[in-house]
Amino acid sequence: MTRSDTFADFVTTRSPRLLRTAYLLTHDWGLAEDLLQTSLAKAWSAWRRVDADPAHVRRILINTYSTWWRRRWHGEQPTDRLSEGATADPGDEVAARDEVWRALGRLPRRQRAVLVLRYFDDLSEAQIAEVMGVSVGTVKSQHAKALSKLRVDASLMLEGASR
Repeated sequence: MTRSDTFADFVTTRSPRLLRTAYLLTHDWGLAEDLLQTSLAKAWSAWRRVDADPAHVRRILINTYSTWWRRRWHGEQPTDRLSEGATADPGDEVAARDEVWRALGRLPRRQRAVLVLRYFDDLSEAQIAEVMGVSVGTVKSQHAKALSKLRVDASLMLEGASR
């Protein structure tokens, strides 16, 4: 098999999962597609060293996400308010899921990446440390800090519930 054949097979089989990871990091399908495309372009240029290793490509994705956001302009921000005349979505479950997404989006990038890799990609602490290029202790501390922030996030507190 040629280099381009193995890369094409890798992209075909792994892209959906990598796209999901990118979406969980960016919270936007368009940005997730851009992030994945940029990451795959980097993986292609290093394909001889990557050798179809999903962990290495995931690391490229995480590193691209971290550096990519530093350079992007964030002038347009979504608001919590809808225009007049628009009705709110009646689905409580949808609203609750949205609040969790927003709370996750308020976390620092490293903490968000740890939670996405742990709970959505189901990686162990050691695997996360390898993907992110940090120590296991850093993964543990970032995980604990992220969960702590989510526990005290006012938007996630249930009305009348005590914590």
